[in-house]
Amino acid sequence: MKIYKFVLPLLLVLSSNHLRVYAQSESISFGHAVALENIINKEAGGEHSLRWLNVNTDPGTWRVDGELLKCTGKPIGVMRSEKIYENFILHVEWRHMEAGGNSGVFIWSDAKPDAKTRLPAGVEVQMLELDWVNQHLQDGRKPPIAYVHGELFGAGGTTTIPDNPRGERSKSIENRCKGKGEWNTYDVICVDGTVKLSVNGRFVNGVRNASSKKGYLCLESEGAEIHFRNFKIIELPPNADVPKPNL
Repeated sequence: MKIYKFVLPLLLVLSSNHLRVYAQSESISFGHAVALENIINKEAGGEHSLRWLNVNTDPGTWRVDGELLKCTGKPIGVMRSEKIYENFILHVEWRHMEAGGNSGVFIWSDAKPDAKTRLPAGVEVQMLELDWVNQHLQDGRKPPIAYVHGELFGAGGTTTIPDNPRGERSKSIENRCKGKGEWNTYDVICVDGTVKLSVNGRFVNGVRNASSKKGYLCLESEGAEIHFRNFKIIELPPNADVPKPNL
């Protein structure tokens, strides 16, 4: 009888751990990627679907609804690309569904969430809803409005040199993002540690000399519902002699 009292709780623990690992390995198909060479040579069949793995969010946090990827924003965390990327062009369209919503895309990420923030290292391409500055006063003052128009920065220990410094971050030189319920378009060029960001048709921000130049893409869930569509990657040729990251 004593043996059963010991074994049963142990089996329950092992079972719950198994379920948790399974949930984190669930995959979603969203977006497409194609190599630049395939585009230039007009090769048919070069485009392939992108697979995403849930890292530390709930099974219901992300779902594909037709052409949209919908994120509830809860809990805070990410899902990562199945593949590691180095040099590429990213096109993504996004819209926040709540005032003051927060999200983003991590470039060249290790996809290893910090225990406290639940977010990984990498270069973050910020996606904030315009009311965020009104909801997050600092000593009674609004943060700079450029904060919500596509800031770029190194997260989780990743370092960069900002083109338009706001401390260690780089702010957009033009306010081009649209508010709740409206679609925004980001085109992001990522080459050899340099990131250039176009917001709704104009290049407005950049960072360079990123300490990470190769890694996963991560989509961020951070408290509010957000939708994505038309997620496309054009893969560019790799750099010469770049050590393989320890991911």
